[in-house]
Amino acid sequence: MSDIPARQVKGLFVVVLVRNEEQRLPDCLRSAAFAERVVVIDAGSTDESVAVARAYGAQVELHDDWQGFGVQRTRALAHCQDARYVFFLDADEEIAPPLQAEIADVVASGEEASWTVGWLQVAFGRPLTGMASAGGMPRLFHMARLQGFEGAVHEQAQLRPGTPVHRLHHKLLHHSYDTVQGSLKKLSQYAMLGASKRAALGQRGGVLRGLASALAAFFRLYVLRRGFLHGGPGFLYCYLLAQECFFRYAALEYDRDLLNDRVER
Repeated sequence: MSDIPARQVKGLFVVVLVRNEEQRLPDCLRSAAFAERVVVIDAGSTDESVAVARAYGAQVELHDDWQGFGVQRTRALAHCQDARYVFFLDADEEIAPPLQAEIADVVASGEEASWTVGWLQVAFGRPLTGMASAGGMPRLFHMARLQGFEGAVHEQAQLRPGTPVHRLHHKLLHHSYDTVQGSLKKLSQYAMLGASKRAALGQRGGVLRGLASALAAFFRLYVLRRGFLHGGPGFLYCYLLAQECFFRYAALEYDRDLLNDRVER
């Protein structure tokens, strides 16, 4: 594998979706500086996110009529027409040097394909290195193979038929939870987005379904994927994700009118 690129990797654009991320954004953008261009798609930040992005040399585009992650990622492609490859990075993620080098090798290869990448979770300041990794997320694409994205949350990449899908060996650093207060806000946001997605599919919710989903998620994360190895941070990480599963189905039952309004819009 090549050394970490000493200068920018030509043909590679890194896209970052942003809304009120001024605290985490500097580390994210520094980790993406090896790309030819960093494109920040801002969804109407009311903090200093836009100013921070510009200070770090990113190209900032404003799309503040939020319609979900899939729409926002698809919009980003219009600002990447000069790219050969695009990597989608979230504001709470960082591309560590070994992954930077691996991405640079892919770009140098010229292969028309898609690549998934795993996460190394960081919760409350502690890397959860002992947790087994889940399936990878598609993040790196040759522009000739990517058509767009679908889905308000946990969006799916729409690839041209026959596109090869590979997996990058190194992981993204994902700062999933930094503080309890911020974690509860994130829990609420993602629970409602997940409920809206299920409401659009006509699914039903309820307390029992929520409990079943939460217990299954906690067992999978804490026991099977070894969250128990990481003390308090590991427990909180698994518990918060399980709570997201519970409230997703609770909202489907008790916030149905609110969710239907979101779907209609």
